[in-house]
Parts: sequence; C-alpha cells; structure tokens
Amino acid sequence: MTELKESMQKAHARLKKRRAAEKRFKMFGVGALAFAFLCVLMLFTSIISNGYTGFKQSYIQLDFVMDETIIDPDGSRDPAKMRFSNYNALVKTALKTKFPDVTNRRDKRKLYGLISSSAGFDLRDMVLDDPSIIGTTQSVWVMASDEVDMLIKGVFDRTQPESTRPISNTEIAWVETLEKEERVESRFNTNFFTSGDSREPEQAGIQGALVGSALTMLVTLALSFPLGVMAAIYLEEFAPKNKFTYLVEVNINNLAAVPSIVFGLLGLAIFLNLFGMPRSAPVAGGMVLALMTLPTIIIAARAALKSIPPSIMEAAIGVGASKMQAVFHHQLPLALPGILTGTIIGMAQALGETAPLLMIGMVAFIADVPSTPFDPATVLPVQVYLWADSPERAFVEKTSAAIMVLLGFLITMNALAVLLRKKLERRW
Repeated sequence: MTELKESMQKAHARLKKRRAAEKRFKMFGVGALAFAFLCVLMLFTSIISNGYTGFKQSYIQLDFVMDETIIDPDGSRDPAKMRFSNYNALVKTALKTKFPDVTNRRDKRKLYGLISSSAGFDLRDMVLDDPSIIGTTQSVWVMASDEVDMLIKGVFDRTQPESTRPISNTEIAWVETLEKEERVESRFNTNFFTSGDSREPEQAGIQGALVGSALTMLVTLALSFPLGVMAAIYLEEFAPKNKFTYLVEVNINNLAAVPSIVFGLLGLAIFLNLFGMPRSAPVAGGMVLALMTLPTIIIAARAALKSIPPSIMEAAIGVGASKMQAVFHHQLPLALPGILTGTIIGMAQALGETAPLLMIGMVAFIADVPSTPFDPATVLPVQVYLWADSPERAFVEKTSAAIMVLLGFLITMNALAVLLRKKLERRW
C-alpha cells in the first residue's frame, strides 16, 4: 500500500512537472509572438512617422511680373525663343520686390533659396501655354525649397539655437512674414507620384520607379509564369522517374534558397556581358528576376498539381481522353488557384528585390520616365536605396514615403494571394 502511494505521488509530481513545462512553453510562445509584433509595430511606426510628411508639399505664393523685355524682347512670341528665356530672373525679381530690405549678396542668396529651382520652369510653362500673360502680373503658387518645406512641416524646431538647424533665423523671419500674409500653404504632394527622380528633394518623385517596376514585373511574369507552369507539368506528369529527374528536382529546390545576388551575377555575366542586352533596362531586370522567381512558381505549381485527386485523371482517361488532354483540360484548371497563389507570392518577392538589380546597373540616376522595357529605368526598391544614401534631410521623408508605397503594393499582392486561395481553392 505504501509503495502504491509513493508511486502515485511520483506520477503526480511528474504530471505536475510536465504541466508546468507546458505552461512555460506557452508563455515562451506568447512572448515570442509579442516580441515579433512589437518589432513590426516599431518598424511601421518609424516608417510612418518619418514618411507621412512626404505626401505633403509646401507652396509659397508670390507676385511675378511677366516682364516682356526678359521673356520676349523682340516681341515675336516665338515659343522656340521664349522657351529659353531667363525665367529665374523673374523669380529673383519677385523675391526682391517682396523683401526690398535685403541688399547683402549673402542674404540675397539665402532669399532666393526659399523657392525651389522648379519655379522658373513653372513660369515658362505658363507663358508657353498662354502667351497673353506677358506684360501682366501673375500671383502664382510655387514650391518651397526642401529646407523651407521641412521648416513649415515642423521637422526643424524654430526654437532651437541657430547652429543646430540648417536654416537661419533670417530665413525663418522671411517665412514667418509670408505665413502672416497667408502666402504659405501645404498641399497633397501630387508631384511625388507624377515626377521622376531629381537631385532636388522637393522635386523628386516615384513615377519613374513605379513605371520601371511595372515594366520589370511584366517581363518577369511573361517569362516565369509559362515556363514555370510548363516545367511543373512536365516534371509532375510526364517526366520519367529516374536519377536525372531527381537531380533536376533537387536543384530546383536548392535554387529557391540561393541568395538573390547570385542571380544578379548570373544576369551580369550572361545577359549583359555575353548577349549585350541594355544595361539598367527593365527587360534585363525582368529576365534576372524571372530566373529568381522560376523555382518558387515551379514548386507551387507542382504542389497544386499534387493536390488534385488521382480520380480526376483516371476518370478523364477512362472516357477516352489522352493524358495531355486530361492534364490540360481537367487537372490544370483545378490546380490553377494554387498556381496563381504561388505566382503572386513569387512576384511579390521579386518586386521587393534590390540586390540582383544593382548588379545589372539599375542603380543609375534616371530622371526620365521609361516608356518601353528597353529604356533606362530604375525600380522602387532601388529608388529607396538611392534616396537613403542621399545626404539631404528631406530625402529621409521621401525614402520612408516610398517604402510605405512599396509596402502597400506588397501587402496588396499577398492579400490578393490569400483571397484567391480562399475563394477558388477546392477541398477534396
């Protein structure tokens, strides 16, 4: 009786110990999830807090005298001549008229720096669109410079000592004068989505990178999707089961884990050096990313084909269909939701890649928006990389804003993959 009691006590102690270990394991799991969530929250908070101001742009209203002696001295109204007139002189005159007390050359240079260098181009476009404004005075809203824009948004603290901020007390006084006269306002930064890259932060936009990313993804999808699906169908349904096909399958699985920069080196050696394809073009970038995406699509397509019950194939063959007809008319349509899900995930991975594109020269400064896959271009992740390396403080918010746009695309693509899987996938 005593032995039985001792045995029960030991069993109870062991059970208590196992339950305590289980509770500790659950606590560690919850702690790991909480830590991961906290890290993601901190990351998103940092990006959003730095980037939301990038979707705003400060503008200053000035009165510009459209002096005919500067714009069209011979009175010909020839657009070819007026295009190259000195419109910056009109900008300087407007600023000097607004602040006539500024006479020192150094202060004048600071005064002219309140306005973005794009103001002259804006005035030129106005004149070319409507030459009748020559000789009149026009009240125009023009973009503020990057440092003034940061000041208006509150990024620079006006109460700090002058030596700790890149904008002087004199410049702050000029801005405050304009603010009192209600000549300063913040607007939604449409220029961020409608302009290409620029050396001036307030003029820089992501349109070129967005178009470059779209063209690159089109090339990637056009190459990787049909090749990946065809390879998966052959390996799963038609390839003989021997050592060679086993070796191919193993290498496909290994390629899915190869660092992306290796594909960049392969593209540099083959597509650029051997085939002489255009450097920094979406066609070359799309081919490199297609190589990187192929293993993901092949693996996802094979898994989708395996999930189809064998009875589907057997029934099709039983009523007289050939094996190819059974695969393409019955098995492939049923596997298509899973294939599309894997393709979208692979494309989302390719959209966020930077390293392989750096190797083929897509890190160049491209101000123009590409129109074909053969034009020089950059992509959104590379644009983020370029802006992050820029010394101007205004590029910090541009970088974070571009990251927010990129994350929006990635989240949308992954959400689309989940929705497709839930809506189209069948349970067997």
